[in-house]
Amino acid sequence: QWSTRRAAKRLGVDRNIVQSVWRAHRVQPHRVETFKFSKDPQLEAKVIDVVGLYLHPPTNAVVLCVDEKSQIQALERTAPMLPLRPGLSARQTHDYRRHGTITLFAALNTATGKVVTEFHQRHRHQEVLAFLRQINRAYPRQDVHIIWDNYCTHKHAAVQTWLQKHPRLHVHYTPTSASWMNQVETFFSILTTRAVRRGSFRSVDNLMATIRRFIAGYHEGAEPFVWTKTAAQILSKARPAGL
Repeated sequence: QWSTRRAAKRLGVDRNIVQSVWRAHRVQPHRVETFKFSKDPQLEAKVIDVVGLYLHPPTNAVVLCVDEKSQIQALERTAPMLPLRPGLSARQTHDYRRHGTITLFAALNTATGKVVTEFHQRHRHQEVLAFLRQINRAYPRQDVHIIWDNYCTHKHAAVQTWLQKHPRLHVHYTPTSASWMNQVETFFSILTTRAVRRGSFRSVDNLMATIRRFIAGYHEGAEPFVWTKTAAQILSKARPAGL
């Protein structure tokens, strides 16, 4: 990994020159990001399908982004957090006590930004079926288009059989290695940042109560996420060059 000092020494110039060149060309050798190309043989069809639901949702139907956030930990810090002060960041103890985990199932309505949620101890196909039944009750008269990933429980035979008996619910799968295409992942990120990551929870019940309060407040100002990328723009970057 290059630093301005190491690069300057190798080039025989002042480090300020290296720094100014890097700044001018927005070169940041200290940063590394990860990526993964999808090998889904149905990549193009799935991208077009999901993006079509975002940009041109069907009339008189509901589009839901569905997934589960598993293993949310109820961690209790061994001492209270020290609050933010001038010149000092908020601080919390490195050590904690574990009080169990919970799984949050969520269905994000892409038109309103609001979510239907349910807690479960596990995330087997039985819990998936229970949440599908809740979705079915929440939207009893409209066609419902469900966007979710390729997790094995979503394709379980019992789940598929139930869906066949409820033709109002239409399932659309995101491509493999493309969970970012599911908008509920953005909601999970907001939930983690604002309600979970800095919390201290003395029990799973305390954790669930905190999440419920957050969701209630989130709904007061909920707005849909704005999707801007077309299928063509995504597909142009979705595969390595030459494939």
